[in-house]
Amino acid sequence: MSSKIDEGIKSVAIGLLANAFLAGLKITTGILGNSFALIADGIESITDIPSSIIVFSGLKIAQKPADHDHPYGHGKAESLAASIVSLLLIIAAFVIAKGSMTEILNPATNEPPKWFTLVTLVLVVVIKETLFRRIGSQGEEVKSSAMKTDAWHHRSDAITSGVAFIGICIALIGGHSFASADDWAAFAASFIVAFNGANMLRTAVGEIMDKQYPIVNDKIKEIAMKIEGIIDVEKCYVRKSGFQFLVDMHITVDGNESVQKGHDISHKIKDALLASDLQITHVMVHIEPNTLNALPAPEGSAKNSEKNPEEKLPKDKK
Repeated sequence: MSSKIDEGIKSVAIGLLANAFLAGLKITTGILGNSFALIADGIESITDIPSSIIVFSGLKIAQKPADHDHPYGHGKAESLAASIVSLLLIIAAFVIAKGSMTEILNPATNEPPKWFTLVTLVLVVVIKETLFRRIGSQGEEVKSSAMKTDAWHHRSDAITSGVAFIGICIALIGGHSFASADDWAAFAASFIVAFNGANMLRTAVGEIMDKQYPIVNDKIKEIAMKIEGIIDVEKCYVRKSGFQFLVDMHITVDGNESVQKGHDISHKIKDALLASDLQITHVMVHIEPNTLNALPAPEGSAKNSEKNPEEKLPKDKK
């Protein structure tokens, strides 16, 4: 798992360098080629640079082992990074929408973009889609919301560049009459970027708020019910922290079993879950006795002796 995470971090670093290069290329080409869609695309790429730095830092922190102050590890740093990046994506969408609408409402400044802007856009789409597929698949493999959010940053860039390509083609073919097609393309792309940002933010916040994972929950119960001595899984709560899951569960065992037996059963289920492929790193098991088949406490036991406390009192104190 550690090696896969390291590979993902390397991919994020490569994406960071690509963002810096493409941001400069798109803004320069957009200015020289009179394309606001390309300039807006470059602005969106600039926001990718700090977001990639945040993702990179979040992943590095999330890898740190648990310590005295953080007994459950540092995994939440990864979800926090994903939340910040998602917000940056939404802000970038607002900047693009505002800028493109300004151009649309000011047709006097509209001039058709130059043809060479299309070459830059094709290059951007190829590079960004490649980064999306690589980082996205790695993020899916290690269950990293930050990496998947970063991947969608690249996909959003590819989408905005693709839409800008269409808008510029229309502007080039139609001439001055369709010069604003380039700006409308940028405006339409801003909604795509905003939608993806909001979707990624919802996922990241869900992880921070300890949302449940029904599929993982069902697999945990399936593993637990195979352990000898477990009658039922009464409760099962699953939290995601970084790349791993934390589990709290209540299991029902025979009420006549000894404390030692219940302890052994809890260790069996814990070992089974830690050895599974569910990426679980922490398991807390609470034992519940099955009262339906529990025998009554023997006469004279502590349980029975506490039923009628008045019987213990001297007659003059009753």
